[in-house]
Amino acid sequence: MPHIVVAPLSRIAEMAVRHGCRDMVSLLAKGQAFHRPAVISASRHLVLGLNDITFGGTGKKAGDLIAPQEEHVAEVIGFARNWDRAAPLLVHCWMGVSRSPAAAAIAALAIEPDQDDHALAQRLRAASPYATPNSRLIEIGDHLLGRGGSLVAAIKAIGRGADANGNAPFVFAIAPEVSADAD
Repeated sequence: MPHIVVAPLSRIAEMAVRHGCRDMVSLLAKGQAFHRPAVISASRHLVLGLNDITFGGTGKKAGDLIAPQEEHVAEVIGFARNWDRAAPLLVHCWMGVSRSPAAAAIAALAIEPDQDDHALAQRLRAASPYATPNSRLIEIGDHLLGRGGSLVAAIKAIGRGADANGNAPFVFAIAPEVSADAD
């Protein structure tokens, strides 16, 4: 079963190499400079310029914050659905705590829509005690994926993650692992 590697910006190169990632989603403030790991080609890299906020920023002039929008989430969904799943997908933001865990949850549901939202949220919490998915991204993802509020409720149910040091990457299964029971 394919996995998503969630990481802070400071560890993307290490995680890309360690896990053999070839596709990457970056969710950073618009214009934030960083170096794409050499193992990720530009054609397999989605860069989204948005801030980690839950209110409606305007983004109309320099210094304004850009809130997550439907277009951002639609791009995550499209990118995830086009990911070949031959190697793990790397998703990152500045700290690896809010935007990227939200995008990972949305990507998992875009790929495997027949799974239970609460089980997905519990898997996310088990993978990272620090994850606090951005609620605006989750709300938009819930809407675009037609979850009827179940994704929002599931993420609210796991609550805020523990205070993070911003250096704790994790691996997240896109769907529950199926055990191979021999009869």
